[in-house]
Amino acid sequence: MQKTVLTFGLISGLIIGALMSVITVFAEQIGFGKGEYLGYSTMILAFTLVFVGIRSYRENVLDGYISFGKAFTVGILIVVISSACYVLAWEIIYFGGFVPDFVEKYTAYALENMRKTGATPEQLAAEAQKYKDMKAILDNPVLGALVTFLVEPLPVGLVVTLISAAILRKKRKTEPQLATT
Repeated sequence: MQKTVLTFGLISGLIIGALMSVITVFAEQIGFGKGEYLGYSTMILAFTLVFVGIRSYRENVLDGYISFGKAFTVGILIVVISSACYVLAWEIIYFGGFVPDFVEKYTAYALENMRKTGATPEQLAAEAQKYKDMKAILDNPVLGALVTFLVEPLPVGLVVTLISAAILRKKRKTEPQLATT
């Protein structure tokens, strides 16, 4: 299982990390709103390798059969490796100075959208405080990595894993027992 999980996890991680990096660095040019859609779309694209990895393991190691539990285990391990690559890429981008004012620019974008929809000054202040708190979390490398891992790629990968395991599970057909007299 290790070879399958590492192979598909690292390929997925390379895809998700590289595409997230490009989207984040060029977020202003792309537009923050479009960037969010692109970001989650690239996660789904990268996590298609969860399906491929489970299927590969089923066909090449388990002779075409896999339980839901084993399929889920293979899939979630691929997701964990891929998500770790995503977090590593984010940490490099964030602390490497590639997007030094990302949170401030994103905050301005989010608050402007709220203003356009008629948010009250109190709502705007509360939202601004949320982004200030988020920046404090992101500025701590360990806490920021943990939150990034749990909030961004992991939930998407979990859904893809559940769907993939349900689709790919395949039980062995049992031979009918002959009655003995």
